[in-house]
Amino acid sequence: MNIASGIVVFVIVWALVLFTVLPLGVEPQKTMLPGTDPGAPENPHMWKKVGLTTAITIVIWLIFYAVATSNLISFRD
Repeated sequence: MNIASGIVVFVIVWALVLFTVLPLGVEPQKTMLPGTDPGAPENPHMWKKVGLTTAITIVIWLIFYAVATSNLISFRD
């Protein structure tokens, strides 16, 4: 696996994991302000979610890298 394919796999996995982490801990607004959506979260904690997404993605990417470079599964056949 070269550097470009490693980065592409990391970005794709990161985006998929982000969409699975986004709903965690979301609480709707307690007070409705004019012009806001009723389903908008009070505090989305995006930096925590980005950090969690990155940590999970690193683990998944390392597993993928280990499998791809160990020849356990041949991607060339």
